[in-house]
Amino acid sequence: MFQRSSTLAKLAVAAGLSALLLAGCVLGEGGGDARHLQPLPAKLVSQMSAKGMTQTDPIFIRIFKKESELEVWKRDRSGRFSLLKTYPMCRWSGQLGPKTREGDRQAPEGFYTVTADLMNPRSEFYLSFNLGYPNALERSQGFTGSALMVHGACTSAGCFAMTDDGVAEIFALAREAFAGGQKSFQVQALPFRMTPENMAAHRSSPNMAFWRNLKEGSDHFEATRQPPKIAACERRYVFDAAGDSSRFIAGAPCPAFEVEPAIQSLVSERRANDERRFSALTSASSASPILAYADGGMHSSFRKMLKEMGPERLQSLVAGRVEISRPDAALLDPYGATGSPPEATGSINVR
Repeated sequence: MFQRSSTLAKLAVAAGLSALLLAGCVLGEGGGDARHLQPLPAKLVSQMSAKGMTQTDPIFIRIFKKESELEVWKRDRSGRFSLLKTYPMCRWSGQLGPKTREGDRQAPEGFYTVTADLMNPRSEFYLSFNLGYPNALERSQGFTGSALMVHGACTSAGCFAMTDDGVAEIFALAREAFAGGQKSFQVQALPFRMTPENMAAHRSSPNMAFWRNLKEGSDHFEATRQPPKIAACERRYVFDAAGDSSRFIAGAPCPAFEVEPAIQSLVSERRANDERRFSALTSASSASPILAYADGGMHSSFRKMLKEMGPERLQSLVAGRVEISRPDAALLDPYGATGSPPEATGSINVR
């Protein structure tokens, strides 16, 4: 079906490595079928063509917890990245905020690099890829955890569950990008869309300083439509620093550096506009209360289905034999996110 032997060899190696990971969201070795070789849907390929993209162009991914959405961006013929598709997330666990220790049920927040050996075509949760948590910055702070995945099904113990159909498309998009020569793709896992409105609403959170740092990275992408170059020093991320990134050491003092001038101009303009809006919002409204623990969220489209048909029927539609995690918590809607309607994503099919 596919004549890409080198990429498939890498995925075979990834399967062998992933079978050894028995923590986090990985239970063990899945089936030996060809689910990882499913072609991209014709409709999605047509959408790529209309946007000036090919199947093998590089990808970039953003994940938003509060909205329970995952975006796949792809480089188009202009050389910039454009949004290809938004996928509703069926389940994530924990609260808004970073993951810091093994077993805390927190889904991670930060900037991650996914290489071919982190792809798992034999996942117990249909298909998956490992985010690579903890990254260098997280390791420097003593954070612990392993096998934090984007996977299928609708269950989470620190992972991002996309349904079987959803992860099949995302996996195929990554597979084709690797086949086209992309060495790795960046994933930005964020607490929410980094808008002035969300920042103002959550300004009383103890995570606010960390989220401001995450917003810097989000701003770099929004301003340039290019995944930013990531480095880390002290207790923060650094984005698009000019020169050699190897001089940055996570946990060590930051060296003197400058952001690439052309990028700095675009980012500064965006940041100034957002800060003006943030100031207006904070003076006109109160912060949202800090929520008691409710164990994660679920996209509004899936929550509606869960309420109407119950966990067993929803499971049969989106997750195969894997039970939905904490359906009681999923129904609580702790963040009040509305997200995109399912017809805008095309990644669930109700029969």
